[in-house]
Amino acid sequence: MRESSGSSLKGRLVSGGPPLDGAFLCSFSPALAEILGHCGFDYVVVDMEHGPGDTHAALPCLQALRAAGVFSVIRIPVNDPTWAKKALDLGPDGIMIPMVESAEEAAMAISACNHPPKGIHGAARGIIGASRYGLDLDYSKRVQDNLLVMLQIESRKGVENVTSIIDVDGVDCLMMGPRDLSATMGYLENPSGDSEVNKLLHHAETTILNSKMNVVYLAGIARANDSPTSMFDRGYHMVAGAVDISLFRNAALTNVQKFKPALA
Repeated sequence: MRESSGSSLKGRLVSGGPPLDGAFLCSFSPALAEILGHCGFDYVVVDMEHGPGDTHAALPCLQALRAAGVFSVIRIPVNDPTWAKKALDLGPDGIMIPMVESAEEAAMAISACNHPPKGIHGAARGIIGASRYGLDLDYSKRVQDNLLVMLQIESRKGVENVTSIIDVDGVDCLMMGPRDLSATMGYLENPSGDSEVNKLLHHAETTILNSKMNVVYLAGIARANDSPTSMFDRGYHMVAGAVDISLFRNAALTNVQKFKPALA
């Protein structure tokens, strides 16, 4: 995590600057993490939900992102305080918590991300990497001010409860999950084309962007029929339009298709 709110991921959003372009890291390769950072993405999500790695594997990826000067978000596998505590002790700029469906679940997630008296995050400042192993004496205040807490809305129930989720104190950003929303509604094989799914997405987007109770930022994942440019035009503050695995797969296929016929 950066050392001042002006240079933090959350600070970038608060400042009202341009929207942020992000990518997912699912390979848990520190080299690919570093490449994504050097290529100019604003933030990279280290994905412990769908990638093969745990917190031990995530650490060198976060270190590589920090060395490349790019903001890091860590996505934990499930809305669980144990996962949140271990992930936050690594020192990411943000945390993404999947499948939040109610205000009660949102409150549980927020509690896991805050030290007492606001939450239940254990106080181990003297030994964790997030505090530079105790050398950062301002860590406790800095993490409370600068950590970006992102909750994912990925089901019909989550969309139906989006207003009450927004009202939970401490929610910084809601991340729409269109593919899982499609799957939970019975459209696993057609995640992009169903009008019912798109209506729910539009309802959630509008509710978040027009919220008057709390300022909550809107994040999302680009799809084949919904480009980052289109999403930014609708008001999204953060869009992840790339995944390291897909980028590498596509480049590998292009290379094979280009050169393999010449060897036949």
